[in-house]
Amino acid sequence: MVWLNLAMKTLGGRQFWGDVRFFRGWRIQRHVLSGHYRLLDPHDVRQAWGSLAECEATLKNERDRRQLPPMNGTAVVALHGILRSSKVWNSLKQELEPDGITVAAVDYPSTQQPITAFADQLQELLSSLHGVERIHLVVHSMGGLIVRAWCQRYSDPRLQRLVMIGTPNRGAEIASMLRENPIFQFVFGPAGQQLVHETQDEFIRQLPTPPMEFAVIAGSRGHQDGFNPLIPGDDDGIVTTESARLPGAVDYLPVKVLHSFLPLSSEVVSATRRFLVTGALRESGVRVPIPL
Repeated sequence: MVWLNLAMKTLGGRQFWGDVRFFRGWRIQRHVLSGHYRLLDPHDVRQAWGSLAECEATLKNERDRRQLPPMNGTAVVALHGILRSSKVWNSLKQELEPDGITVAAVDYPSTQQPITAFADQLQELLSSLHGVERIHLVVHSMGGLIVRAWCQRYSDPRLQRLVMIGTPNRGAEIASMLRENPIFQFVFGPAGQQLVHETQDEFIRQLPTPPMEFAVIAGSRGHQDGFNPLIPGDDDGIVTTESARLPGAVDYLPVKVLHSFLPLSSEVVSATRRFLVTGALRESGVRVPIPL
């Protein structure tokens, strides 16, 4: 029915939608429960919904009508953590777009499916970046595990650099403690069950080290007590620095920021941009690798 495709602002529900196509801020998303699609413009206004083919046709019409040129150059694909949304990357977008970098901040239904399903979704989105010559990845928390799961199944020669921010590369002790809690299971869903410490689950142990050049930024209080007294060692309140430190990283930077605020931190955003542009997290250019 025609009225269903009237342009309208989205009303939320981000935990049920996943981006599968991206073009200059336009996104085609798939609903995780119904399987139908919608086309959002760069202002999050829904311009069409229905089948994938219908949304792609509308996007093509909009590209032609607005005379939008093909994408080119460098793109940064940013993945949020569980229970978060693409909005956490607003500061990063403001930092990178003046450099002529396209930022594709991705939404995915983080509490509704296992991590491997999100890796498949990431592949759909990367495949839609026609014309883009270089791709960097920036990930917060569980987003880093999605990228590692993607590396297990796919590859893309355009990938250059990756920044992992607060990723539980060895799992999260908090998830291990709450794994059997019905409320935790309901709220965090299948992916939450995969965040447990590697000693309790095969999934994280089997994930590969990313083959591209990557850096790690970890929240840290700076001493062994950490922010959270319930988990051992230094931590950001959720993830220990030991878990965040993935061997093979070419640079590592601890920051005194709590887990949820890491992608919002000006220090983290600046260090992320610096690594993507120069290959080092610090202004000095000195890198602190994490040896294998």
